[in-house]
Amino acid sequence: MAATKDYRLLCLENPLLDIQAFGDEALLEKYGLKPNDAILAEEKHLPIYEDLLNNYDAKLIAGGAAQNTARGAQYILAPNSVVYLGGAGDDKYAAILRDAVKQVGLRVEYRVDPKIPTGRCGVVITGHNRSMVTELGAANHYDLEHLKRPDIWALVENAEAYYVGGYHFTVCPPAIQELAKQAAEKNKPFILSLSAPFICQFFKEPLDASAPYWDYVIGNEGEAAAYSESHGLGLTDVKEIAKALANLPKINTQRKRVAIITQGTEPTVVAIQGEDEVKEYPVHELAKELINDTNGAGDAFAGGFCAGIVDGHPLEEAVNMGQWLARLSIQELGPSYPFPKQAYSRQ
Repeated sequence: MAATKDYRLLCLENPLLDIQAFGDEALLEKYGLKPNDAILAEEKHLPIYEDLLNNYDAKLIAGGAAQNTARGAQYILAPNSVVYLGGAGDDKYAAILRDAVKQVGLRVEYRVDPKIPTGRCGVVITGHNRSMVTELGAANHYDLEHLKRPDIWALVENAEAYYVGGYHFTVCPPAIQELAKQAAEKNKPFILSLSAPFICQFFKEPLDASAPYWDYVIGNEGEAAAYSESHGLGLTDVKEIAKALANLPKINTQRKRVAIITQGTEPTVVAIQGEDEVKEYPVHELAKELINDTNGAGDAFAGGFCAGIVDGHPLEEAVNMGQWLARLSIQELGPSYPFPKQAYSRQ
């Protein structure tokens, strides 16, 4: 389907500059890091970002889960198809971030905070291990005022679909609700990622407030299990959890809700509201020696899936597009996509 206008997909979450480099045990020891871990930065960790930039061959990636997804969707869609919102600082890290997204054709409209640094994630690679140290910074200060600013709200009204990463429930639930309500009122797809088990466990109230607006909800098997446990569903079977998610109460009855649960190399599970059959879509095999890094594979799946939905493809094709992009991503270092661009082809 040909593109009819620009910026058809609008994404919201927490932008981070990923500063990724190969390190060694001495570097991990210097900052008190474990070889394979993901933590929030404490005071003692803050010098690592400059250390990686100045003393290691660091690769800079426009990160943050939904920004990875937005880059992925833009990778597939026509130029100027995706705009991304989030909070950033007014510093060199924001400048690097803007340059990184510009290179891949993604438009960003950050809420700029002059007093708080841009969010950063230092990634130290040792062998097959990745130690990640995150400082949310300005990403943690996004507000509803930015979303409702006339020039930003014009982008919201222009968009044909919305994607929200679940990490934003820790930052600004009112902004999520505004997008959700706009989607329901205008009958536009509202796509949400559960993002992490702790969102289901510790941010249950804002998550549940958004649930009636979900047209598509995406999660992996760990997030599905966390949702079932935190909501007292008593379900452990992924298919049954998907069906429960699909059949939650829904405000926009013009669209049936679709729940998608990815399982790594196991089949992707898809449940549709009101339908008994839960479908499985096998993931196409990739030789182990071709897998470089699975970090960001879920973000890539969401990017391909969103591209399929925005371009009006059938559900099965959108799932396949998600699997295709995830397959490309895990052959790269970090949550990245190969350049020159590869054109989507059905697997």
